[in-house]
Amino acid sequence: MRMASRDEVMAALAKVAGPDGKTPLPDSGAVSGLTVRDGKVFLAIVVNPAEAKAMEPMRARAEAAIKAVPGVTGAVVTLTAEAARAVSGAAPGPGHAHGGGQAQRGGRAAQPIAGVKHIIAVASGKGGVGKSTVACNLAVGLAKLGLKIGVLDADLFGPSMPKLFGLSAKPDVAPDSQKLVPLEAYGVKVMSIGFLIDEGAPVVWRGPMVMSALTQLLREVAWGDLDVLVVDMPPGTGDTQLTMAQNVPLSGAVIVSTPQDLALIDARRGIAMFKQVQVPLLGIVENMSYFLCPHCGGRTEVFSHAGAQREAEKLGVPFLGEVPLDIAIRVNSDEGRPVVAYLADSAHAGAFLEIARRVAETLETGAPGAKPAPRIRFL
Repeated sequence: MRMASRDEVMAALAKVAGPDGKTPLPDSGAVSGLTVRDGKVFLAIVVNPAEAKAMEPMRARAEAAIKAVPGVTGAVVTLTAEAARAVSGAAPGPGHAHGGGQAQRGGRAAQPIAGVKHIIAVASGKGGVGKSTVACNLAVGLAKLGLKIGVLDADLFGPSMPKLFGLSAKPDVAPDSQKLVPLEAYGVKVMSIGFLIDEGAPVVWRGPMVMSALTQLLREVAWGDLDVLVVDMPPGTGDTQLTMAQNVPLSGAVIVSTPQDLALIDARRGIAMFKQVQVPLLGIVENMSYFLCPHCGGRTEVFSHAGAQREAEKLGVPFLGEVPLDIAIRVNSDEGRPVVAYLADSAHAGAFLEIARRVAETLETGAPGAKPAPRIRFL
């Protein structure tokens, strides 16, 4: 089947009036992002947020025009804004977030995702601590416990889940709902921006586009019924973390750190951020806790040891467990084989599975510390 080109999509959009109601959309300056790949099209249109409801017919016309292009197999069109103050001249309104329950922003309660019982964030204060590997194996571990699990790769600039799960196909679009159908591996449904862009292609988006894309990947995916949606967050405490905390009812967060002091400094920032927005902390995982020699079985504490456990005790946060630094984890992760599934009888798989059990038990009994969130003003 011949696939549509970017020029053909833009030509179709020229028949749709932009936000002013008369200028063709491509000439209006409102096209903020357009991705065309393997017949699937993603378009972001910049509008004044105060006029978003009035702009919905334009968005629908643009989406219909794209879908009518020969060679287009699916299209997702979203409205975004560069910044509330820049577009409308108004200061942003206050927001709320309720950990484990309803979240609010601008007075509106954040809506849960249909069919999803729990959403948990796997986060870290810095990169390089193995957060994505932990998120992947936590998800597979939860699935092995008999739960219905999905994974959302929320690291839009450096998606890792396609490689960790060994997935490279492109998601289909459900004909009834026009939502993206997640790929599946090891009993887990997976969605990532990495399925929609070329491997190695840079994602050069500004903050509002990142938040819009994240919202699409959360709500425009046919997740079905899930017990837990595991969200692999990007490192740090930026737009993505706040978008999640403000716009979906998070049941809790898992913080991943290595044991050394430098990593723990950043882990504290991540813990402090989730506490500030009143997202319950399910616990801390100490990754690369020690090294097991594959030849003699000897143990070496390369990055010190038990630093994350001591930090958890100090902050009053549950300690979920420690995972060793082992070449088997690295090799199998590179090959798209989560060790929980591929080396189920190994010590490191057992460590991940025990972490999964503790998370599942906490979700069942209720995460401690869930309280109404404070107002957060975005400046």
